[in-house]
Amino acid sequence: MREILTLVSKEFRSEWRQKYALNGMILYLASTIFVCYMSFSLKTGTIHALSWNALFWIIILFTAVNSVAKSFIQEADGRMLYYYSLVKPESIILSKIIYYSLLMMGLSLIGLFFYSMVMGNPVNDLAMFLLTIVLASFGLATALTMLSGIASKASNSSTLIAVLSFPVIIPMLLLIIRCSKNALDGIERSVYTDQLLTLIAINAIVVAVSYLLFPYLWRS
Repeated sequence: MREILTLVSKEFRSEWRQKYALNGMILYLASTIFVCYMSFSLKTGTIHALSWNALFWIIILFTAVNSVAKSFIQEADGRMLYYYSLVKPESIILSKIIYYSLLMMGLSLIGLFFYSMVMGNPVNDLAMFLLTIVLASFGLATALTMLSGIASKASNSSTLIAVLSFPVIIPMLLLIIRCSKNALDGIERSVYTDQLLTLIAINAIVVAVSYLLFPYLWRS
């Protein structure tokens, strides 16, 4: 636990030193939302709830890819060798998952705030929508972190992570959109509780697989 907390603290300090990266992600969020606002001409009309939901998750998905996919790719070989001699691989992967999950939750909530300001907020069950955002942020961060670790072992890592992430992210994204749509419509929570439980189960499976398989990847 001490190793994990130390590595998470290191990630925060490293991100704080490189403020341009965090500022760039926030600028990406704001500019994408503004482009959506201008494209739909919201000064003269309103956007349909389905389109509102789809656009929001497209923005969050690309934000996740831009921010989380670099988790292992940006690490220098010398630093990885240094980690190899100091800490366990399980601590490495868990610290990355925790840090990027928190980062994605923060970016998603910031994105929701700006998005609601300019595009309106048609959500009827805000509590369940926020819960979906938390689960989605954790799931996307976990999957992309593990895929980044796999892709970092290849020479053309950027292309590889795009290929690997497609079959993993799309089923998760479909379930996320379905849960958020139910919260958007204000449907009785008991109707889609099983969908939320499925999303939680998928997140747990991805964490377990990352925890079990990353040591083999790390030794290679």
